[in-house]
Amino acid sequence: MIRVAMTFAIALSGVAAFWILGLPLPWLLGPMAACLIAALCGAPLKGIKPVNDAMRTILGVAVGATFTTALVVSMADLWATLLMVPVMVACIGLLGVPYFQRVWGYDFPTAYYATMPGGLQDMIVFGEEAGANVRTLSLIHATRVLVIVVALPLLLTTIWQADLSRPPGVPAATLPISQMALMVFCALAGWQLAKRVGLFGASILGPMILTAILSLAGILQHRPPAEAIWMAQFFIGMTVGSKYAGTTMAEVRRDVVAGLGFCVILMLLTVVFVEAIYGLGLAKGMEALLAFAPGGQAEMTVLALIVGADMAFVIAHHVLRMLIVILGAPIFARIMSGK
Repeated sequence: MIRVAMTFAIALSGVAAFWILGLPLPWLLGPMAACLIAALCGAPLKGIKPVNDAMRTILGVAVGATFTTALVVSMADLWATLLMVPVMVACIGLLGVPYFQRVWGYDFPTAYYATMPGGLQDMIVFGEEAGANVRTLSLIHATRVLVIVVALPLLLTTIWQADLSRPPGVPAATLPISQMALMVFCALAGWQLAKRVGLFGASILGPMILTAILSLAGILQHRPPAEAIWMAQFFIGMTVGSKYAGTTMAEVRRDVVAGLGFCVILMLLTVVFVEAIYGLGLAKGMEALLAFAPGGQAEMTVLALIVGADMAFVIAHHVLRMLIVILGAPIFARIMSGK
C-alpha cells in the first residue's frame, strides 16, 4: 500500500506541475511524465490493476454515448479506409520484424510480437507462449504507446490548432442522477459481460456496446461528466508511466532505444497512410491521424474525445486493427517463422 500511495502522490504531482506550467493535457501527460521519470530513477511504483481497468470503462461509456442512428448508418461508408487497416498492419510487420532481428539481434518470437501493434497484455501473452522475452515486449510496447501519446497532441495543436484545454464534458452537477446511474450500470455490466464472453478490450468495448444500445434506444442521453473523463486520463497516464518501473540502464540502452527507433518507423508509415487517405478525400486529416496512429485504444479514445473528432470513424479503425492483430498474430507468426 505504501508503494501504491507513493505512485498516486507522484502522479498527482505531475498533474500539478503540468497545470502550473500551462502544459497541454495535464490529467493525461502529467501523471505519465512524472511516473516515467520516477520509474527511471528507480522508484518502486505500483498501481491497482482492477481500479485501472475500471477507469477504462469510463471511456467505453463516453464513446458509446456518442452513437446515434445517423452515426451508425454513416459507418457503412467507411469501407475504403477500413480496407487500409490490414494493409498497414502488414506493412508494420514487414518492416518491424527485420528491424528488430537484424538491427537489434532479437529472436523471431520477440521481434514479431514487439512489432505487432496490438494491446500490451495480448502481445505479452502470445509472445510468452511463443518463447519471446516478456520484459523486452513490455518495454517496447510501453515505449510505443508513450511516444505516440506525447507526439499526437503536438501534431494536433500544430497542424490543426486543436484545442486540448477545453473540458471533455459537462460538469457532473449538471447531469441528472438517473443518467449518472445508467452510465455506472453500463460501465460495470458491459465490462463484466464482455469479460465473460472473452471479448478483447473488454473494459472499453463492453461498456461501449451496452451504452450504444441504450443511446440508440433513446434511454441514455448524456455522456460522462468532465470529472469522470479526467479521472480516466489520470489512471491511464499513471499506468503508462509506471510500466517502466524496475527498468535497468542496460534495458534502456537496448530495449527502450530499440522501441524509439521502431516508433520512427511507425510514425513514417502513419504519415504515408494519412496523406493517402486525405489526398484521396476519404477522410479529414485529423480523423485519419487519430484512426491510424498505432497507439493504445484507450489513449486514442481520450484524444479523440477531447478534440471532438468523429468517434465512429476513429473507434471503428482501432477496433479492426486490434481484431486483425489479436486473431492474426499467432497464425502469421507461424507462417513467417517457417513452422
